[in-house]
Amino acid sequence: MKVFKSEKAKTKVLETYDKLLEMWDVEVHERDIETTYGSTHIIECGSTHKPPLVLFHGVGDNSALMWLYNAKALAQQFHIYAVDTMGGPGKSCPNTNYNKTFNQTQWIDELLDALDLSKVYIAGVSNGGYLVQRFCMERPERVIKAICMASSIFDATSGNPLKTMMKVFIPEAIFPTEKNVHKLILKLTGKNSAVFTEVNLVMEHYMWLLKGFSPRSMAYHKIESFSDDQIGILRGKCLFICGEADPMGDVKQTKEKFEKYGVEYRMFVDVGHGINHEISSEINQVMLDYMRNE
Repeated sequence: MKVFKSEKAKTKVLETYDKLLEMWDVEVHERDIETTYGSTHIIECGSTHKPPLVLFHGVGDNSALMWLYNAKALAQQFHIYAVDTMGGPGKSCPNTNYNKTFNQTQWIDELLDALDLSKVYIAGVSNGGYLVQRFCMERPERVIKAICMASSIFDATSGNPLKTMMKVFIPEAIFPTEKNVHKLILKLTGKNSAVFTEVNLVMEHYMWLLKGFSPRSMAYHKIESFSDDQIGILRGKCLFICGEADPMGDVKQTKEKFEKYGVEYRMFVDVGHGINHEISSEINQVMLDYMRNE
């Protein structure tokens, strides 16, 4: 499976990936774990004596970018394992088994087993939130508490997430000039878009992601709707955090779903899809408060 469109794009993405890690301003350790589906890259930070927190990013990005403004704060209370999703534009490398039989839960099981983690805190953004929900439902005994950001509940009424994504990303993502990348960031975010647009390295990295990442490499991540019984498992275990200016979802419908299924949630005004970047200090505190409150 070809994750990057060219070797040049791969080189540029990984060069800026390493520079973004330096911006985390916390000591990190990188490791690769072999799984059935290939080598999975993980960034660790925080004391190994702290509880484990496993993090999953969204589609079209990676751990270095996703947790740029969160890792240092979260690492004060947890030992962080930030996972580069299989098929995503990070440092994980799918093998020939990464195909139509790819099982997301088995993949995460193998990661936790290799890390010798029986139970974990877990959090994700966007598609990472979907991974978190699925793992919670299928392995509730392995999850202490979970947080899903910029992510709704995927039930039988949900539309096609790919269509929604295309409406937001096109045409700018097809022609990722400097001007178009800036326009796309403004579409995705709320009033605090400057955390992206005014940081040159972030904009450079994101431009290379748009230029060089092959979205087809994520095609084996199946998105399946959840039953009412499955969703019920999330009650008391999972917190949803969303921005009311997120173009990837309808805020009214999202709230109605959270109310219908009785899950805990927080909504933030003037915040978009990059919620954990846009208001990072506030989100960091919400995450820490929720996970520490057993």
